[in-house]
Amino acid sequence: MQYKMMYLLALPGLAFFILFKFVPMWGLLLAFQQYNPYVGISGSEWVGLKHFIELFTDHNFYIMLRNTFAINLFGLIFMFPLPILLALMLNEVRHEVFKRVNQSIVYLPHFLSWVVVASLTFIILSSDIGIINKIMSEMGYERVAFLSNPNYFWGLITAQNMWKEAGWGTIIFLAAMAGVDPQRYEAAVVDGASRFRQIWHITLPAIRPTIIILLILRLGHMADVGFEQVLLMMNPLVTSVAEVFDTYAYSIGILKGQVSVGVTVGMFKGVVGLVLVLVSNYVVKKMGHEGIY
Repeated sequence: MQYKMMYLLALPGLAFFILFKFVPMWGLLLAFQQYNPYVGISGSEWVGLKHFIELFTDHNFYIMLRNTFAINLFGLIFMFPLPILLALMLNEVRHEVFKRVNQSIVYLPHFLSWVVVASLTFIILSSDIGIINKIMSEMGYERVAFLSNPNYFWGLITAQNMWKEAGWGTIIFLAAMAGVDPQRYEAAVVDGASRFRQIWHITLPAIRPTIIILLILRLGHMADVGFEQVLLMMNPLVTSVAEVFDTYAYSIGILKGQVSVGVTVGMFKGVVGLVLVLVSNYVVKKMGHEGIY
């Protein structure tokens, strides 16, 4: 075979997707059953769309929908452009040692667990032992309940994501920028273009396909919110703005043992993500750009 080595290299990734993405899809049957672990899937009662009807008529459904999309919208507005901006800045650094050191620094937060990030947030913003509130108190200002005020929750989640993942997100954009023909920059210099003009007319158009593809994929996750992050940052005072589909599926499906309801929530999220990907890809192609297929 001509591409035998290529197929061999792709085999581990393909095996991962088959084992952990495609094989578990049979579990979606649970959304249409009243699952009983003692009799298994084959012996559980079929209830049709009962769980979907109960989910859509639940008084918390629209609250969870609002919170989920609000958090993701904040991320789309503030988080998505940040890796692009950071990659453009790093790409302009000419001192290789300084560039690599800075890349390593901005990558590091990605490798911290959300438990560590939540702990750092508590140490910094807690109303009693938080560093910020201690400084404000010393300056004569009143302490602010950052972690228990619902008005701050969505912004806090977004800020955590920006700090933790922005650096890691630059990898793809830096790789795309590395593929830009250097002769285009040389021609721009000859024509008298400034660095900003080179970025605007050469770098950004060159990475536009990458930006579009990542944007489409990001829209496909609009129904997903980092479960561990939200669960760690939740408290009774911010439940009204923190309850999302992921935490609901955990509390109902795991803590209360209603596995079928948890699967129903997951299936609903998957359908929403699929629809958003198809619609956004269609719009992008109608605008004259290449989509993901």
